[in-house]
Amino acid sequence: MKKIFNIKLISHIVLITVSLLSIFPFLWLISTSLKGAGENIFAYPPVFIPKDFTFANYIGVWHRVNLFGYFINSMIVAAATVVLNLILSSLAAYPLARMEFKGKKFTFFAILSTIMIPFQAIMLPIYIITIKLHLTDSVNNLAGYIGLVMPFAVSAFGIFLMRQAFLGIPKEMEEAAIVDGCNAFQVFWRVLLPMVKPSLAVLAIFTFIGSWGEFLWPSIVLTKEALYTLPVGVNNLQGMFSSNWRYIAAGSIISIIPIIVFFLSMQKYFISGENEGAVKG
Repeated sequence: MKKIFNIKLISHIVLITVSLLSIFPFLWLISTSLKGAGENIFAYPPVFIPKDFTFANYIGVWHRVNLFGYFINSMIVAAATVVLNLILSSLAAYPLARMEFKGKKFTFFAILSTIMIPFQAIMLPIYIITIKLHLTDSVNNLAGYIGLVMPFAVSAFGIFLMRQAFLGIPKEMEEAAIVDGCNAFQVFWRVLLPMVKPSLAVLAIFTFIGSWGEFLWPSIVLTKEALYTLPVGVNNLQGMFSSNWRYIAAGSIISIIPIIVFFLSMQKYFISGENEGAVKG
């Protein structure tokens, strides 16, 4: 019993240490964003609790740049990416999980293998395709939004997650719906899809976080500041304010808030959805 207690104590100490190391940058951002102009943010030893506590940095960064416009752009891109991922990943996963056709296993493993290919490796051909299809903001704003969304409209992870969720549904549910007169699409839309809501929520959370925090692709394809997303806009603060780290920290915290709100609103589905996608293979 004592040995088990010691193992648990050690594991808890390790987990707490890792958690503190993970949350340290976030705490440092909050501390920096709340420090006044006369306070040294690079003091050693570090001072986490601001002596000159102020919200002036948040007000200043909000008024000096089009942070609201960046927020709207990020929301449009993230919302469109989430919706397309939910629809396309579910449509692709359904036949891979519930139908029999020649080359099914090969198709699934071919899709799954693309997870190993980093986006940076295929970024150049995707950029060329985007230019050739005139899906950049130099054409118009709508084309700019489409160019930001389309490379991330579906993912191999999303297809895998939804396939695992569909595999966990008993065959009898599908057979009963067919007996009642449902066709294949009605079975998918009215019967199976409502039963995998937790997995849809998990996919929505991961997709939203990935899309909201995406910096590399928007910084490459965007030329108009009016279409900047929050990560690109916050990065632009360095040049605009001669590295005013208080404003950069405040802008970063503002950009994190929607992710936290979205996760908290979906968290009741998160754990059950993760487990649902890991049960059957």
